[in-house]
Amino acid sequence: MPDIQMGVLEGRFADLVWERVPVTTAELVQLGEKTFGWKRTTTYTVLKRLSDKGIFENTKGTVNALMTREEFYSKLSRRYVEESFEGSLPAFVAAFTSGKRLSEEDAEKIRRMIDAAED
Repeated sequence: MPDIQMGVLEGRFADLVWERVPVTTAELVQLGEKTFGWKRTTTYTVLKRLSDKGIFENTKGTVNALMTREEFYSKLSRRYVEESFEGSLPAFVAAFTSGKRLSEEDAEKIRRMIDAAED
C-alpha cells in the first residue's frame, strides 16, 4: 500500500483539488500560484506525489479523485490506530479522552456510531 500520509502543504493542496474535481491541471497550476506562490513545476510535483499515493489521478490534463477526503482520512485514522494502539479502538478512545470530559452531545454521537457499527 502506498504511503498515504501528507504534509501540511500537500493536505492544503489536496483540499483544493477535492473541492474542484474534476479539475484541469491548468486550473491547478493557477491555484497553486495564487494560493501558495508555487511555480508550475511545483504544482505538478505535488500532484504527482498525491497521485502516486493513490489519492488522485491525472488523465490527459484532467484530475479526478480516486478517494474522497473522508475516505482518505478514514484510512489514515485506521492506520494510526493500528500502528499506535495495536488496533485497539478502546485504547485510542481512552487516550483521546484522558483528562478531558466528553460533552453530552459528543457522548451521544459516539453511542449512535457504536450502535450503527454493531448492526
